[in-house]
Amino acid sequence: MKFLKKLACAAAVAMTVAGGANAATVLNDWVFNPIGGGYASGQQVNEYLDVNGNAFIQINPTGGSSFSFAEHAVFNIVQADSNSQLFPVNYPGGNISATFEATGTGNFSGAFSFSGGTIRMYQNATNQYGTSAGIYGANQGNMIAEFTVLAGGGGLVDASGSPTNNGQVTVLAKASQGSLDSGYFFRENGQDLSTESIMAFAFTNANTVANPTSILVDEVACQYANFTGNGCNGSAYANTPGSFFVSNNGQFKLAEVPEPGSLALFGIAMLGAGVVSRKRAKKA
Repeated sequence: MKFLKKLACAAAVAMTVAGGANAATVLNDWVFNPIGGGYASGQQVNEYLDVNGNAFIQINPTGGSSFSFAEHAVFNIVQADSNSQLFPVNYPGGNISATFEATGTGNFSGAFSFSGGTIRMYQNATNQYGTSAGIYGANQGNMIAEFTVLAGGGGLVDASGSPTNNGQVTVLAKASQGSLDSGYFFRENGQDLSTESIMAFAFTNANTVANPTSILVDEVACQYANFTGNGCNGSAYANTPGSFFVSNNGQFKLAEVPEPGSLALFGIAMLGAGVVSRKRAKKA
């Protein structure tokens, strides 16, 4: 609790300082068209896209309390702002999924952060997510966006390196001009975001998955992460302190690209904002 209070205070200070440096702001009331049909037929997004999925994490102790890690994850994105206007229903063929791969470092019973990685989003007309197609069906259809994961973000872990229960994980990323397909992402005024660079911030609540399904193990651990341990070598799968699955659900937001030097401050502010959002959601 003390940590969260300090984090919230740090976030408030950082946002104030970042604002003075003309840093980025989160985009509100932007427009997303999950079938790439353009601005006019798109859906207004007040703040975020809802994301949920699973990640396979491999940890490598590097001495003392330190470790490095690799994460491979798959996500499904079915609505915006938790508004129940499901993309596949309101936009037939508009199922959106994503893959995520990243590396980073951390300390047991402490914090971890990302050092780099990639987020790829796909529009799949036949909704194959959760199947054996491709990588858990998450990379099927048309790739509509690619974001580069930036250094920073992260969250807290326990003594084994697993995210703390319902722990907040933050990812900072950036899409350069041309990394977003045209027809999907728009500013409120109709400008297609494919013509510019844009930031992305993802906030997820992570919890360890005690018994992942066999297809999740086969597709994400064995295939995507190239894991060769239990579950991929003929023996039964089981989480270990060095390799485990976590479930993730949260929010994916877009933001302006901040000026150089203010990104770190903005990241801290966004992390604080994510913590506050999660606490408010619990009270609601």
